[in-house]
Amino acid sequence: MSRTLSSFPERLASEQTMMMRSYRSILTVILAMVMTFLVSCGSPSATKAPTYTPEKIAQIQTSASRVLELREKMPVLEANIQDQNWVDVSSFIHGPLGDLGRSSNYLAGQLLPKDQKAAKQAAEVLLKSLVKIDEASVERNSQLALKNYEAALKNFDDFLELIPTS
Repeated sequence: MSRTLSSFPERLASEQTMMMRSYRSILTVILAMVMTFLVSCGSPSATKAPTYTPEKIAQIQTSASRVLELREKMPVLEANIQDQNWVDVSSFIHGPLGDLGRSSNYLAGQLLPKDQKAAKQAAEVLLKSLVKIDEASVERNSQLALKNYEAALKNFDDFLELIPTS
């Protein structure tokens, strides 16, 4: 009898330990379900789409002014082509317009990410049209040079349309 009495507290402790383990398991499952419910009911915070701030517009306009100056000088290139002054055509493309690639790429890099790709592509097309004018001047082909000049003007304007003004 002493043996059964002494084992009673041990059995009671053993049963309590087993119950505590099952309560912990149940509590863990319930806690996991509550957390899953809370996470699934939460909504992601809405992020505002990036926009041009007035400061950014001012910075872009400052960079754009150099590109606009080059656009305004394009009639000089046309006059040299019409006069078939091929040395001046090449000098103008490699001189004043030689900075156009760097300026246009820098300007395109200042735009919002969604606008950068189109601006960089437009700048590349513009530069390729200037290369074609230069190649036509080497061949002394005024018709081809004028055709490429018209394309360059259009490409220049297409690039400038991508630049935000406000």
